[in-house]
Amino acid sequence: MLNTQLLGPEGQALGHRTVDEMGRQLLPVSPQNYEVWLTYFTHASPDLRAALDKLMASGKPLTGDDMELLYERFFSTTHLSTQVMETGSRIAHEIADALDALKKAGATTERYGATLNVAADSLQNSTIDGDALKRLINVLASATTEMSKQNTNLSLKLATSSQEMEKLRTSLRQARAEALTDALTGIANRKLFDETLRLRKEEADNEKTDLALLLCDIDHFKSFNDTWGHQTGDQVIRFVASALAKFALPDHLVARYGGEEFAVVMPRTTLKDAGRIADQIRGAIEAKRLVRRSTNETIGAVTVSFGAALYSAGESVGQLITRADECLYMSKRNGRNRVTLETQMPPPAATNAA
Repeated sequence: MLNTQLLGPEGQALGHRTVDEMGRQLLPVSPQNYEVWLTYFTHASPDLRAALDKLMASGKPLTGDDMELLYERFFSTTHLSTQVMETGSRIAHEIADALDALKKAGATTERYGATLNVAADSLQNSTIDGDALKRLINVLASATTEMSKQNTNLSLKLATSSQEMEKLRTSLRQARAEALTDALTGIANRKLFDETLRLRKEEADNEKTDLALLLCDIDHFKSFNDTWGHQTGDQVIRFVASALAKFALPDHLVARYGGEEFAVVMPRTTLKDAGRIADQIRGAIEAKRLVRRSTNETIGAVTVSFGAALYSAGESVGQLITRADECLYMSKRNGRNRVTLETQMPPPAATNAA
């Protein structure tokens, strides 16, 4: 249904307001950013409005990364659905064509069968003369030629339809992969993290197996952006993402949780093993000295902080994330560049007293 806010003078004013706000926020006037802000001003998505309000309330300037994550979180599914609908329509068209070809082939087969029946009846007639036999052979030859041609056409059509549908299936797989992948780092995005953590929780409940969750945050990331610019900040984010992916086990999911924060879903992994892997990653990142690609200047050491929690049967996904997040912020409070397991956290009473 068309939003009446977008019509007439009111729609023009809303469009100007949207562009002006992007300028005020020092953001590029891109189609994606325009869609985010237009949706914000029309109140079309309360969840998007709440997320954007929260970012602005932090007092930090909005970045291209912030806008990209918002777009990815609230609009990627819509575009994937559009691609699915378009691809589904093309598949339906291919199936209709194939069925039409099969229907025509069936009609030809029926005619051919009728011709063979007539010929059989005629051949059983012992009084058939030479001219009649010649005509019968010509009819059979013509029907056989038609049948052969129809079979050839059917084979070609089915082969073409099969190839086209394989292309469409590949296109759908690629569309889904793009919708669930973080554009900057190439690892899983927040949508795939949420989906995977939910599925792994169900698996842990059903199979009575361990499920660990790591949350990771780049230390002093704002200073990288302020000192070196957003492009270098992006370089740091990609570096940390690659380090996480390198040390994670094959069935672990490494995801960009938001901004400079990452998550690793670790099925069938104990808290001790999760902590060990996290410390390997932490050490590898700390040991690396990054160089700014554009100028070859040394950026220096990058460090990260981790929090790790183990799923407790029956709790919600949100509770697990909250406990891992509390561990992460304990690492931050204790000086950063460290791993905090939930078993190292002070009792709730001690935390409240502090």
